[in-house]
Amino acid sequence: MSTENDHHGHSPAAWTAVILMLAAFTAGTLFFWFGNVVGVWVSAVLIPVGWAVGGVMAKLGWGVNGPKYQPKGH
Repeated sequence: MSTENDHHGHSPAAWTAVILMLAAFTAGTLFFWFGNVVGVWVSAVLIPVGWAVGGVMAKLGWGVNGPKYQPKGH
């Protein structure tokens, strides 16, 4: 099944956002486990930062429809 949005989420902007948010979530979980409240809150703040970085990268051309993105063949 092919659509015009086959590469959705496979851009450097999307990968960067997901990796940053996943790292923040993982760190927050570990901080919670060890009882570090400040670390949990810092990690919680970093999740929307990762989302914003992905959005900025997409606006700079690294998103799926951006001029700097080149899809790879499967």
